[in-house]
Amino acid sequence: MVTIKDVARVAGVSTSTVSRVVRKQGKVGKACRARVQKVIDDLGYKPNINAQALVSKKSDSLGIVIPQVSMPFFGALARGAEESTKDNHFKVLISNALADEQAELDAIDSLLQHRCTAIVFHSIHCSNEQLIELAEKIPGLVFINRLIPQLAHRCVWLDNNLGAQEATKFLLANGHENIAVVTREDQNPDAIVRLEGIRTALSTAGFPLNEDLLVGAQTADMDGGRGAVKALLARKHTFSALLVYNDNMAVGAVHELSANGLKVPEDVSVIGFDDLLIAKACLPQLTTMHYPIEEMAQYAANLAIELSENQKEAGRTHLFIPHLVTRDSVIKLA
Repeated sequence: MVTIKDVARVAGVSTSTVSRVVRKQGKVGKACRARVQKVIDDLGYKPNINAQALVSKKSDSLGIVIPQVSMPFFGALARGAEESTKDNHFKVLISNALADEQAELDAIDSLLQHRCTAIVFHSIHCSNEQLIELAEKIPGLVFINRLIPQLAHRCVWLDNNLGAQEATKFLLANGHENIAVVTREDQNPDAIVRLEGIRTALSTAGFPLNEDLLVGAQTADMDGGRGAVKALLARKHTFSALLVYNDNMAVGAVHELSANGLKVPEDVSVIGFDDLLIAKACLPQLTTMHYPIEEMAQYAANLAIELSENQKEAGRTHLFIPHLVTRDSVIKLA
């Protein structure tokens, strides 16, 4: 088996120079780097990643902690984070932590055991205090989809309130006054902020939210959307438009409306949130708020890598803004 010493001997350089070329770190002259790389390719040298980790006390790995990668939204998050590693030496390790607070903490511990020093963490269950404590121990820990004021320079988040207001204003501009809302039944932070945005936009326009037109879904998927619309229709209140927490729930809502003889958008206009692929596959195609989750994840991953390599963080803010994508599920009232 070819070793790093073999490469150094043939290339006429030190083993430390070979290591810098392999790791794409440190100062190596352009001509020297090219010569060493050619020897590596010619000899077929494969670096021992585990040995490198033992020497450096870390692996060149980017850790991602998300609730569940099989969910389209979190799959997009993972894809965006992985995109950030295409041109560097980092590999991606993904850990699912859907269950509870302990599952999230265990996921972080597992990544640390693999010597991950750059970690993007989507935390739902941990308290701000717990996350602050973790950040003190892990310089390269970055939080996505969550704002912790004390760690704002480590947080990459979306203005959910502004997005919800924009969606609401679009319906109002199209003549809709009786607007129903499907939110989440649990105390999800994003759902709370989006509902606040909806209330603000409606109140400002002089049409306060009718509480009889507000319903919480038990799950944030298509079944949750269908169940929420079923409960909404049972109340026998008239509405011309429906704002739904996310795209998966919105598609379920469209199905349930159709099952009850209501056409979208002729009878009820529908707006979702996220702009996932399912929004385009839906019939009619879904008007929705674009959530730039892939771009956010790529940004968060680069930030985590920067911090893990002791590059100074200059107090930047990391706020992203959603925007409306208009398709076919909203109609303008006469």
